[in-house]
Amino acid sequence: MIYQGNAITVARGLEGAGDAIATLTFDLKDESINKLSSAVVAELGEAVAAIRAEKGLEGLVIGSAKEAFIVGADITEFHGMFEQGAEQIEAMLERVHGIFNAIEDLPFPTVTAINGLALGGGCEITLTTDFRVMAESAKIGLPETKLGILPGWGGCVRLPRLIGADNAVEWIAGGTENRADAALSMGAVDAVVPGEQLQAAALDILARAHRGELDHQARRAEKSAPLTLGPIEQMMAFETAKGYVAGKAGPHYPAPVEAIKVIQKGAGESRARAQAIEAKAFAKLALSEVAFNLVGLFMNDQVVKKKGSQYEKQARPVKQAAVLGAGIMGGGIAYQSASKGTPILMKDIKEEAIELGLKEARKLFAKQAERGKLSTGQMAEKLSNIRPTLSYGDFGHVDLVVEAVVENPKVKDAVLTEVEGLVGEETILTSNTSTISITRLAQNLKRPENFCGMHFFNPVHRMPLVEVIRGEKTGDAAVAATVAYARAMGKTPIVVNDCPGFLVNRVLFPYFGGFSQLVEQGADFQRIDKVMEKFGWPMGPAYLLDVVGMDTAVHAGEVMAEGFPERMAGMAGDRGEGKGKSAIQVMFENDRLGQKNAKGFYAYEEDRKGKPQKVRDEAAIELVKGVASESREFSDEEIIARMMVPLCLETVRCLEDGIVGSPAEADMALIYGIGFPPFRGGALRYIDAMGVDAFVTQAERLAEELGPLYAPTEKLRQMAASGEKFYASKAQG
Repeated sequence: MIYQGNAITVARGLEGAGDAIATLTFDLKDESINKLSSAVVAELGEAVAAIRAEKGLEGLVIGSAKEAFIVGADITEFHGMFEQGAEQIEAMLERVHGIFNAIEDLPFPTVTAINGLALGGGCEITLTTDFRVMAESAKIGLPETKLGILPGWGGCVRLPRLIGADNAVEWIAGGTENRADAALSMGAVDAVVPGEQLQAAALDILARAHRGELDHQARRAEKSAPLTLGPIEQMMAFETAKGYVAGKAGPHYPAPVEAIKVIQKGAGESRARAQAIEAKAFAKLALSEVAFNLVGLFMNDQVVKKKGSQYEKQARPVKQAAVLGAGIMGGGIAYQSASKGTPILMKDIKEEAIELGLKEARKLFAKQAERGKLSTGQMAEKLSNIRPTLSYGDFGHVDLVVEAVVENPKVKDAVLTEVEGLVGEETILTSNTSTISITRLAQNLKRPENFCGMHFFNPVHRMPLVEVIRGEKTGDAAVAATVAYARAMGKTPIVVNDCPGFLVNRVLFPYFGGFSQLVEQGADFQRIDKVMEKFGWPMGPAYLLDVVGMDTAVHAGEVMAEGFPERMAGMAGDRGEGKGKSAIQVMFENDRLGQKNAKGFYAYEEDRKGKPQKVRDEAAIELVKGVASESREFSDEEIIARMMVPLCLETVRCLEDGIVGSPAEADMALIYGIGFPPFRGGALRYIDAMGVDAFVTQAERLAEELGPLYAPTEKLRQMAASGEKFYASKAQG
């Protein structure tokens, strides 16, 4: 044994090779995956020093004993590292570069055997060796730009010299995970083999290097030398790419364009100089609010996944599902279940509704086939997982039912009580309701412990969130099974407690309330949309209301007003005696329902692909003018405050009321459910970034003019006074 650590071992001798070949194996103890924490990187430095000191070695194979090769750096350390400032970050990167360069400069040929995922720092380690062999099922990539940073351990330097600047820009700016065949065709790896042949292929490459068939020194020279690009090639590879990537990434995500600039600046430099350029740019991005929030987002996502996994361990598996109510929503749920391998019955009382549901599922499968993600045979096989039916005949064998009929408590109650008598005693019943109380819907059920909410967001195939709603009598087994089924469908379930609107809609409607008040005071709804889109929302509030549907918004607004009359009365409906009507109510009364009938705040015309495109509509503008009780000019900052404060405060209330279990879950629900700008990290992180005291001061000022919707809670005032935050410290995420 040359070296033995907690995560790395180095040994001489490998089956099929003599003692002259060393193997460096990553196998982090007590973990299911390999990741590069600061402790593991320090071990790697010691291991490489031990290899350099060892006499008689003629080759090195780097490999992994885990299913994945290395999934990347330990992201839980990032916030703590970022807090240390640019100088310390650059010093850390310099140390890592020293270790990685030492691997690259070993006095014999080296090869990495990539058996599974090699991402981020894991991918950068593979780039240090002379050669790479890859299992057919493995993937490789540099996803750092998705965290608001860029590859900082040599990825921006080595990859362009290995696969060409244009290909490297695509990989790094896109943050993609790349399959073995793509990696081979670009020259990122030298061979792709079945997993069981990986070791033999690695040894074969070393043997060929010793015979002079492969020139490992030439490989090194190429990776260390400047890129040879003429002026036209430079412009094609970098200037054109910067424009394209900037357009795609948008103004709030600087990392992809910064990565291209780093590759460009380092193109004509030696290894040491190019690495210094990379380190400086990494440190600059690491200190940005965007990187801090995106790293926080990753960590929040891990919290949500861990909770989901804990529920899943307690759950009985759902082998057969059913959805009640076909149509667009039912068809979407059926498609999602079938596409991920859980067979589903799709029941309705009308043949035409069944046809509509099947049409929706077929359309979605056809799109997958068009993109080359499914063959015709696979599409037919997955479609056969959906069994349409007009009767309850096979419901005795169903493990979980999703009720997705019309959003009407009487209809839902009738359907749920009927199906309960036709399923097994352990069958879980769920309701895909967006507003109706789960406790209320459970009142007439004989087994309310087997019932919970399962709220999908539209369109089902695109929206990652599923709210799993626990009613007063819902049992743990029902929640666990529903969470497990949502995860099996490829969704992110978040468990919340029952209240009007649950979590996401309860938080969304104060945002619409802020919009209604702005319009009433004379703000132009089109300008509000532009300001909020510039702030980072995928669509402004008027556009979002058109997508939601004015009828849905009015109904949900009434539910919210009934549940929270003090602050939510009249936000989406009639504002009460002497107060006039909200813009949403006026649109509804004039049959301007939004995209569903091609007219709302905007008019809608189909583009070439049949997708609705919004256009200015003078009739809508005139109707909204009639709502305004005064005429006022608002700055962008005022509009943002008026829109964001109510949303953030309602998120705080949901946390304080125990509707959601943690800041991480609250923030992820808003990002996954309503498109809260990811680079801002979520509503509670947004408050932290502003400073709780500054946020409370702003809210109190607005509450004086606008009322209870803007009033901070007593607990939030206490947090402001004591300097407390929702996320305890940067280092903790």
